[in-house]
Amino acid sequence: MKGIFEGGLENATKGGAVEEEEEDVEGYWGEELDVVNVDGIENRDIESILEEAEREEEEEDDGEGGWGGLEDLELPPELDTPKASANTRSSVFVTPTQGMPVSQIWSQKSSLAAEQAVAGSFDTALRLLHRQLGIKNFAPLKPKFLDLFSGSHSYLRAFSSLPVVPLTIERGWSESSSPNIRGPPALIFDFSQLEEKLKSGYKATTEGKLPEALALFLSILQTIPLVVVESRREVDEVKELIAIVKEYVLGLKMELKRREIKDDPVRQQELAAYFTHCNLQTPHLRLALLSAMAICFKSKNLATASNFAMRLLELNPVASQAKTARQVLQAAERNMTDETKLNYDFRNMFVICGSTNVPIYGGQKDVSCPYCTARFVPSQEGNICSVCDLAVIGTDASGLLCSPSQVR
Repeated sequence: MKGIFEGGLENATKGGAVEEEEEDVEGYWGEELDVVNVDGIENRDIESILEEAEREEEEEDDGEGGWGGLEDLELPPELDTPKASANTRSSVFVTPTQGMPVSQIWSQKSSLAAEQAVAGSFDTALRLLHRQLGIKNFAPLKPKFLDLFSGSHSYLRAFSSLPVVPLTIERGWSESSSPNIRGPPALIFDFSQLEEKLKSGYKATTEGKLPEALALFLSILQTIPLVVVESRREVDEVKELIAIVKEYVLGLKMELKRREIKDDPVRQQELAAYFTHCNLQTPHLRLALLSAMAICFKSKNLATASNFAMRLLELNPVASQAKTARQVLQAAERNMTDETKLNYDFRNMFVICGSTNVPIYGGQKDVSCPYCTARFVPSQEGNICSVCDLAVIGTDASGLLCSPSQVR
């Protein structure tokens, strides 16, 4: 049949006219048909004709067309497999070389314990904290390490049949950031958070919620080693914060211990007296002086109570506090004596041992915590600091490192 480009489709759409044209087409093909006269091959047998046809086919398959002699050409064996030209792109996929994980880049570029924890290098972070601050008790830091690591990583799920894609979160990232430069890791702890927690601790102390206040101050003290600041001014502020919080932790622990004592009025008076020598905010120092004054007055230690009353009046207390202090002074003027002997001499400067809660007067030997700088009697050397609950007392340390500027 003719194809559609030869009028076959057009002829097929004409209906009854097809039969008339078929007669013409048959006549056309009939005229060109060359019928072989079988009677003309009487002198040749069929086998000779077939042999001749086979020879002709072999000559046609040779393809040389009379150009002989090529079968003697010897070619090098390396030419059997032709090489791809330089411009020909290979169809074989080559897997790109795997790059360095971002967490490893963070670990190699930083000397700060917080950023090592973010990168998952917990062992490196622990060694840095031990060398810088003498920290040996890492149990309180474990949940903070896990929070740091989790806060700087995320995961993207594309399809249920594919594994999740890990993502790292960088500090200060923006759309204009270069994709080839890795920024520092994002941190969930910062100095502003500690300042807000400090205010909450002050409020809880004012309201008399001492266990809650102690937990807040202790949390600040145990978070500072994992905080990163940007400038040296902020480094000084961090060190100042350590000194403030240390005083509150020491004082609140003594006050809570005093409240637990029921059958030792002498020890109660001593702990109340020591609390008034902690470096507290003025409103809290007034409350500590008022408490110590009342306890000593009830125990008939009028001379010591009058000392607290005079100190309280110097701080411009509220009217009710001032009235009580004047009444104690009037009662003490008639009999300026103490019925019981206390291990307390307000005339001599002293610091308070963080473990034994006894005064260490000027000229006496002491040891200190390399991190929070709390002071202790020499017998406490080698023990874990009872104030920060982190560092070893008396250990040599290089000092707090919390800013990249300190590294440079």
